Amino acid sequence: MSLHSPELNNCFSVYFFKFQTLHRMTPVDIVTVYSDSCKNNVKIAFKSLVFTSMTDAMASSGLFFKDGKKRIDYILVYKKSSLQVEKRSTFEKNLRAEGLMLEREPAVTNSDIMFVKIHCPWETLCKYAERMNIRMPFRKKCYYTDWRSKTMGRLLKSWLPRNPMKLDKEALPDLEETDCYTAPFSRARIHHFTINNKDSFFSNSTRSRIVHHMLQRTKYEDGKSKMGINRLLNNGTYEAAFPPHEGSHKSRHPIKTHGAQNHRHLLYERWARWGMWYKYQPLDLIRRYFGEKIGLYFAWLGWYTGMLIPAALVGLFVFLYGLFTMDSSQVSKEICEANETIMCPMCERNCTLQKLNESCIYAKVITNLHGLSFFLFSIIKMQFISTATVFLEFWKRRRAVLTYDWDLIDWEDEEEELRPQFEAKYSQVERVNPITGKPEPFQPFPDKLSRLMVSVSGIFFMISLVLTAVFAVVVYRLVAMEQFASFKWYFIKKYWQFATSGTGVCINFMIIMSLNVVYEKVAYLLTDLEHPRTESEWENSFALKMFLFQFVNLNSSIFYIAFFLGRFAGRPGKYNKLFNRWRLEECHPSGCLIDLCLQMGVIMVLKQMWNNFMELGYPLLQNWWSRRKMKRRGQSMEHKISLPQWEKDWNLQPMNLHGLMDEYLEMVLQFGFTTIFVAAFPLAPLLALLNNIIEIRLDAYKFVTQWRRPMPARATDIGIWYGILEGIGVLAVITNAFVIAITSDYIPRFVYAYKYGPCTDQGYRQEKCLKGYVNSSLSVFDLSELGMGYSGYCRFSLSYRYRDYRAPPWSSTPYEFTLQFWHVLAARLAFIIVFEHLVFGIKSFIAYLIPDMPKDLCDRMRREKYLVQEMMYEAELEHLQRERKKNGKQYHHEWP
Repeated sequence: MSLHSPELNNCFSVYFFKFQTLHRMTPVDIVTVYSDSCKNNVKIAFKSLVFTSMTDAMASSGLFFKDGKKRIDYILVYKKSSLQVEKRSTFEKNLRAEGLMLEREPAVTNSDIMFVKIHCPWETLCKYAERMNIRMPFRKKCYYTDWRSKTMGRLLKSWLPRNPMKLDKEALPDLEETDCYTAPFSRARIHHFTINNKDSFFSNSTRSRIVHHMLQRTKYEDGKSKMGINRLLNNGTYEAAFPPHEGSHKSRHPIKTHGAQNHRHLLYERWARWGMWYKYQPLDLIRRYFGEKIGLYFAWLGWYTGMLIPAALVGLFVFLYGLFTMDSSQVSKEICEANETIMCPMCERNCTLQKLNESCIYAKVITNLHGLSFFLFSIIKMQFISTATVFLEFWKRRRAVLTYDWDLIDWEDEEEELRPQFEAKYSQVERVNPITGKPEPFQPFPDKLSRLMVSVSGIFFMISLVLTAVFAVVVYRLVAMEQFASFKWYFIKKYWQFATSGTGVCINFMIIMSLNVVYEKVAYLLTDLEHPRTESEWENSFALKMFLFQFVNLNSSIFYIAFFLGRFAGRPGKYNKLFNRWRLEECHPSGCLIDLCLQMGVIMVLKQMWNNFMELGYPLLQNWWSRRKMKRRGQSMEHKISLPQWEKDWNLQPMNLHGLMDEYLEMVLQFGFTTIFVAAFPLAPLLALLNNIIEIRLDAYKFVTQWRRPMPARATDIGIWYGILEGIGVLAVITNAFVIAITSDYIPRFVYAYKYGPCTDQGYRQEKCLKGYVNSSLSVFDLSELGMGYSGYCRFSLSYRYRDYRAPPWSSTPYEFTLQFWHVLAARLAFIIVFEHLVFGIKSFIAYLIPDMPKDLCDRMRREKYLVQEMMYEAELEHLQRERKKNGKQYHHEWP
């Protein structure tokens, strides 16, 4: 096509104004974003015109070598004062021998810093793309079902209003490779692939991945273990290694009128800004810029957040129902009107007798959180847990669609490279890989078993350390309740139980956050000791250890309050004591559930606030401090604007050493909070939903603006986290059954209403059926047995009571368990069995009903397999026919 054709002039005139403002983009990216409405042949001509006119302008953007032609694929940073000169020179010499091109340039703001720019030429890209089995596009997809989906889409658009959560497609680039068939790249079959421009055939993320692969396997000294950029970073040879960002994330001009400068700017405007909190995420663009592994994380996080909406609405309904009905609750009425019921002292020396109505506010809070009937409450808890199952099952389907769209269906773990540390450690012992048939390093089973046993011993030691910390908090609560009960400040003295629980929660939270630092280092050492074979195995092993440590650390105190607090305290006159000194803590007169709600609420809110600060506030402070140091060195702010892109990236914070582990761990622990103890804290899903809405944009802002660009990595799923989520779902069923049956008072109320209350013979349960329940749940005690100056008891008017089902002191068997106690115990055990079997049955039925892969996706995959075989046949046939024409041989239409 001529560069002066009417079609090209029309296309160019439409985008010329935008084109003038895009001096930081490559010509390929400009065409990708802004020439979507042009025909394919016009696009090719437009690319050539843009490329020839914009080369010089882009050279100054910090994305190219000094010649303005060679794209920077990776950046290495080292200090001139470093003593590792020989290792560095050998390493760079070997990189050049592998085919990479290097260029040094000193830093503008620090004379001791030197940058090494790396460019991977076309021949080297092709060689390693073939070696790494990278799939590349060769033909646009075409399905026989496309017309049906397009027709249905038009009908839905005409009937339904516009979804405000959807992004404007005109502002997003046309990522053509997502609509093409792909195949593993091969230099022998290079004619099969669609190569319009060699500079744009391999995306920036693919180029960076290839260079990183080479950096990981290049030697810097003689010896099998002397290789890899990671070792050079650890020994101080290099300060950093990272792929560069594609330019600035901000622009002086509005994106609506002038367009995006680059993909990073587009991600910031359409994803990372706080004003986009209600919009869907541009997952294809995230995957293109950050890689499939990070793309899958944000896809999972968005899916999890969406599935929290129904659970949050149900939890909010439970809360509001209790809020409007707490004054009408028969149980809270009886507690608030119990002016003559005096409770036995709950500590040894300093506690005073208190009336039952002093617990009125606590009783109303419990009614507020759990103000529904027993059956409705149980059904809602089943819905919560079933929602978790639905979330996991539907995520399988969503993941299947994403892996197909992102060309990850045929990407298996066998294709993943061995870790350099594993190769160096076991290079002398080799075996033939049963998949590839090639020899590779092998870890003997005795060595693997011994290392695994040491690692497991370390895990149990750390878990015992957590339990020791929980025991220390329990001892604190036992000591503190005596001190708060004798406090001079009347408010503290009156609400000493609340003060004890509140301070205990805060101390426990500080211990949790302190131990997390120790756990991370220990888990890292134990994982390195195991010598995992691949990076994914290393990440899975490390993630499992961190989850076990932090899950036990975070939930052990909650399990203590839910299932142990007040269960072994004994009775008045015969209390159990710790070390024969401190009396074990009892539940509040209104029940143990108030302590559990307080513990969960404080830990959940404080932990989310702390995590958000560490994820965003800490990098912001670090970046601010680095800019302040630049000012102290006499650098002007005007000079900062002219910094090249690699130096701007150097001043940003590196991504977490453990990748996405912290992000996944935070969300998985939150998932445990919203499912395991949802029966005790119905507002947990709502708090999780609000936190995740912030978390998505916070993580997006962090990745786009505050962190250096991470190395784009591939992944087919979320790794070991899915198995952990399934394990949490099973544990949630068991835990909620025990919370409802043992921790809460629903079972005792249920037994009283049907067996001992005024509605015994009527067969139904209402609030009036619980009349007299409080008096029935309290036992009588003779205070003269305590030897504290108290005496007497009264059966009818003034009485001294405690929470239990025991016979009164005037009976023939004083203080023995009554028949009502055994009825309640039997009902609790029966409920646990029925609830668990019913919920597990529902979970299994839901999993059976929901297939792991959508039917239309199965049809597409089978259709694609058929078409790919035919297209490969046709492409090879056309190539051979052209070769025969050139050589003057006879022209045949059949396969040779």
